[in-house]
Amino acid sequence: MNYFVIGDVHGCYYTFVAMLANHWDKENEILIQLGDLIDRGNHSPKMVQFARQLRDDFPSQVYFLKGNHEFEMIDHFTNQPNQNWLRQCGEETLRQYEAEERDCMSDVNWMKQLPLLFENDHLFVSHAGISADTENPFDEEDSYGVLWNRSPLKNIQKLQIIGHTPCEEPKYDEHSHSWNIDTGAAYSGYLTGVKIKSNGKVIEFIRENTDHRDK
Repeated sequence: MNYFVIGDVHGCYYTFVAMLANHWDKENEILIQLGDLIDRGNHSPKMVQFARQLRDDFPSQVYFLKGNHEFEMIDHFTNQPNQNWLRQCGEETLRQYEAEERDCMSDVNWMKQLPLLFENDHLFVSHAGISADTENPFDEEDSYGVLWNRSPLKNIQKLQIIGHTPCEEPKYDEHSHSWNIDTGAAYSGYLTGVKIKSNGKVIEFIRENTDHRDK
């Protein structure tokens, strides 16, 4: 099967639903979302609820990865108040949960189980990529790890697909053979998806303009 990888959603529920309705070929594509389902946009609780249901409906065909925003929400509820998360966007996300009367802890426990990566012999998908500057890329607190990295990526002899750092359009780095597909859906940008063959060859990029209800 081919792969359909979607970038940072950040609470843009209606945009994400539209992208799937318009572009996901369920019969022939595995769906991978590379993290940061929550925060920034207007519908974080709806987005997580939809993601959980989609994963339940297609357990062998749909994968949601963990992003740094999921990490921060988990940290806020399980360790101590995460003031950085609250200050940046967490307070608004919590207001959304209160308005929706949705159980935060149920979603937090689901987020804890999210994988950090998806890969095959030719493709590697993670939130922020394998940095050349760390020996511990899967340490969730490492600033150069796959949840947080903004430094140059390592060439791992596979196509890397990442998000995390917003850019105006999908950005290719030849040295690391990687694409950044975070195009700022919750800001002034749009949601990007990329369709990829099982051998790591890019088929096409998909653009879904952000629905006005999401920001």
